[in-house]
Amino acid sequence: MLNRSLIYLSGLIIAFQLIGIPVFAGDYKMLKAAELKSVLNEKDFFLMDVHIPEQTHITGTNAFIDYRKIRQNADKLPTDKNGKIVVYCRSGGMSRSAAYDLIDMGYTYVYDLEGGIKAFNKLP
Repeated sequence: MLNRSLIYLSGLIIAFQLIGIPVFAGDYKMLKAAELKSVLNEKDFFLMDVHIPEQTHITGTNAFIDYRKIRQNADKLPTDKNGKIVVYCRSGGMSRSAAYDLIDMGYTYVYDLEGGIKAFNKLP
């Protein structure tokens, strides 16, 4: 019974990975909208919008990269893998996927904007 369960679980993991669904959590951190707003004036990070279709960007955004094409656009990402990267989308789902990819590509300081641009735009 245990062997059958392990085979089933392994199959699910492989299937999810093949269709691009993240399976294991990386080391990215969630960033609250108020925290992002407070550091935008003294920006020391790369800010990236990953939402599709493309939306209006947060002021200071460095790049727009489709969340499904992070790896194919590695040339648009910072070369320093120890630099901070903040990703966002409309509400959080697409940026979560992008954060997993960035961690998998070796970036060490990845932040995902909690609630996306919707949360950011609700700030006073």
